[in-house]
Amino acid sequence: MGLLDMFRSPDINQGLEDFKAAEDGKLIDVRTREEYASGHIPESVNIPLHDIGRAQKKIPDKSTPIFVYCHSGARSVQAKSALTKMGYTSVTNLGGIGGYRGKVEK
Repeated sequence: MGLLDMFRSPDINQGLEDFKAAEDGKLIDVRTREEYASGHIPESVNIPLHDIGRAQKKIPDKSTPIFVYCHSGARSVQAKSALTKMGYTSVTNLGGIGGYRGKVEK
């Protein structure tokens, strides 16, 4: 990884391909409930950042591949950090839904 890679935003579309390829992976939208209701990526579950501790009840296996996204990528960075501190070993920040090129569900 080069210096510029540290400043590059994740490619949410590539990340979603990785999610689909991950056995038993979980896709988490960490936006608010209202944001989630206005449109979200299919197969995602909503666990708002302020409620990220609930992930332990929904995903008890700490080795489960977890993929997180939000609106711009800022909250997903925080969610990845929190999940890692909670002991999850495979957490990927997909960034913001703004770069998503697929269909959203409501």
